[in-house]
Amino acid sequence: MIRVLVGLFALIYMSAAASAEDLKLAVTTSFENSGLAEILLPEIKADTGIDVQLIVVGTGQAIRLGKAGDVDAILVHSRQAEEAFLAAGFGTHRREIMYNDFVLIGPSDDPAGISDAKTVVQAVQRIADTESAFVSRGDDSGTHKSELSIWSASGLNVASFGDWYRSVGAGMGAALVTASGMNAYILSDRASWLKFGKKAKLKLLFSGDPALFNQYAYLPVNPQIHPHVRNDLAMQLEAWLVSDRAKYLIENYRINGESLFTFNASPQ
Repeated sequence: MIRVLVGLFALIYMSAAASAEDLKLAVTTSFENSGLAEILLPEIKADTGIDVQLIVVGTGQAIRLGKAGDVDAILVHSRQAEEAFLAAGFGTHRREIMYNDFVLIGPSDDPAGISDAKTVVQAVQRIADTESAFVSRGDDSGTHKSELSIWSASGLNVASFGDWYRSVGAGMGAALVTASGMNAYILSDRASWLKFGKKAKLKLLFSGDPALFNQYAYLPVNPQIHPHVRNDLAMQLEAWLVSDRAKYLIENYRINGESLFTFNASPQ
C-alpha cells in the first residue's frame, strides 16, 4: 500500500513538473500555416524542456490574448499594433526574430494586369479599377492590417467596394483556399503561399515592393500586470529563438528549394 501511495505521489509530482514547463504562445495563422512550427517546437522541447502550446489566431486576437494574460508571450507581425501593446504596458519588450514578405497572388491570366505594376499601390489600384475579384482575410490579422494600409495608401476605402471585394474573416490558409475557388486576387505572406502549394490557377504576380516587408516579433507578456504568466519560460524561449540553433533551423527551412523566412534577430 505504501509503495502504491509513493508511486501515486511520484506520478502527481511528475505531472505537475511537466505542466509547469508548459508555455502558451499566441502565434499568427501565417506562422502556423508555414509549417515552421513543426520544425521548431520539437527542437525547443529537446533543448530547453519547454513544451510550447501554440494558440493560433490572427495578430489582433493574439494581442488581445496577451492583454488578457491568457498567454505567456506572443509572436506576431504588425509593428504598429505591437508598439501600442508595449506602450499600454502589456508587454515587457519587443524582439525581432525573422522576416519574409507579402506577395500578391492572383489568377494566372492576370485580368487586372498587376504583374508589371511598378508599386503595390499601383497594383491594387488596377484591381479596384477593373473590379477584379479580391479576397481579404478580414480578420484583424497582421496580413489584414497590411492589406488595409495598402488600400489606404492607394487612396481607396474598402468600405466603398462592391461585391468583387470578399472579406472572409478567416486565417491565411482558409483565405487562400477561398481565393483559389474564386480565382481571385489575394495578399498573402510568402511562406503561406509556398506552403499552400500553388493550387488551381493562382500564381504569384507581384512582389518586391519595400512596403511588403513582413517582420515577425516576439513579445513576452508583462508579469507585473499578470503575475501568473510564465515570464521565466518566456525569457528562456526568447533566448532559444535568437540562438544560432534557431537561426540555422529558420534559414534552412525550405519548400521546393525556396526559403520561407530570413532570421534577423540581433544579440543583446
